[in-house]
Amino acid sequence: MTGKYNSLLLLCYFSAMFEDIQTLEGKLQGLRGIFRLEELRRELARLNEQAGKPEFWNDPAAAAKIQKRRSECEETVSLFDRLTSELKDAGEFAPMAEQGDAQIQKELETKLSHVRKTLDELEFRRMLGQELDRSFAIMSINSGAGGTEAQDWVQILLRMYLRWAERRGFAAAIVDSLPGEGAGFKNVTLTIDGAYAYGYMKGEIGIHRLVRISPFDANARRHTSFASIMVLPQVDDKIDIQVDEADLRIDTFRSSGAGGQHVNKTDSAVRLTHIPSGIVVACQNERSQHKNKAQAMKILKARLYEKERLEREQEMSKLEGEKKKIDFGSQIRSYVLQPYQLIKDHRTNFESGNVQAVLDGDLDGFIRSYLLAKAAEGTPAS
Repeated sequence: MTGKYNSLLLLCYFSAMFEDIQTLEGKLQGLRGIFRLEELRRELARLNEQAGKPEFWNDPAAAAKIQKRRSECEETVSLFDRLTSELKDAGEFAPMAEQGDAQIQKELETKLSHVRKTLDELEFRRMLGQELDRSFAIMSINSGAGGTEAQDWVQILLRMYLRWAERRGFAAAIVDSLPGEGAGFKNVTLTIDGAYAYGYMKGEIGIHRLVRISPFDANARRHTSFASIMVLPQVDDKIDIQVDEADLRIDTFRSSGAGGQHVNKTDSAVRLTHIPSGIVVACQNERSQHKNKAQAMKILKARLYEKERLEREQEMSKLEGEKKKIDFGSQIRSYVLQPYQLIKDHRTNFESGNVQAVLDGDLDGFIRSYLLAKAAEGTPAS
C-alpha cells in the first residue's frame, strides 16, 4: 500500500512539473511579443553591421551611443535565448528525472526555479515602460527635523540603498555629502548605475519616518525621525539639456573627509550654481577636479530636466482644471523598530515584519507593490 501511495505522489509531482514547464513556456512566448524580440534581433543586426565598419569610431560620441544601444539589445536578446535554451533542456531532462534519477531531478528543479525567477523579473520590467525608466539614477537623502537622530537616520537609509544596489549588481557611489553634527549626514547624494535603476527607485521619493528607542538619548526614550528622498534619472545624451557656461558660477573647495593621509590636499571638489534657476550641485568623490565638474554637470542637467518636466505637468494641470497630487513631501513609509517591529508603505499597505532584512536592502517587495498599484490604477509610476 505504501509503495502504491509513493508512486501516486511521484506521478502527481512529475505531472505538476510538466505542467509547470508548459506554463513557463507560455509566459516566455507572451513576453517575446511584449519585448518585441524579433524587432530587437533585426535592430541588433543593423547595429552590429554599423559597428563593424572601418569608419565607425570616426565620430566617438555617435559611436558611444550606438554601442550603448547595441549592448541593451544584446542583453535582452541573449536573455531570451538563454531562457529558451533552459526550458528546452528542462523538457528533455524531465523524462529522465521521471525515471528516478535524483541528480537530474535536482538539476531540473534548480533550472526551473531560475527560469521562473527570471521571467518574474521580466514581467516586473513590463511595468517600467516610461521614457526614462531604463535610466541610471541620482538619489538625494536629506535629514528632517530632529538633529542627530534624523542625521543618523539618513546614514541608515544610505546603507539600505547601497545594499539594495549591491544585491542587484548595480554600481552605487556617493558623489556629495554633508556630515552631521555627531553622527550620520545632513544630506548625501549618490549615483546608482544599472539598467532600470531610476524605474525601480522612483517609488522611493517622499518622506521616510523612523520610530525607535534613541541610541543618543541617555533616558532611552522613543524618538521619531524623518528623512526625505528625491530620485532623478541620469539624463541620457539623447535628451538635449543646454547649459550656458555664462549662467554658471563654479566654486572649488577641498573635499571633506575623516582625516588622515587620504584627505584631499587640493581644491578638487566642485560646486556649480546655475544662476537662472538657483539650483546648486556639488561633487567631491573624485580626486580630479575635472571629473568632479563632469559629475556635477551631469547631476545639474538631471535636475534641470526634472524642473522642466514638473513645470510642464503643473501647466497641464492648470489647463485640465485639476490639482495634481505630488508624492514628494508626503509620508510614504514608516519604519517602526520599537515598541514593535514593522515597516509599512502607506500608499500600498505593503508591510514587512523582518525589519533587519529590509534595512539590509531587501526592498523588492515594496518596489513591486508600488509599481503594481500604479499599474492597477492605470497611471504611470512617477
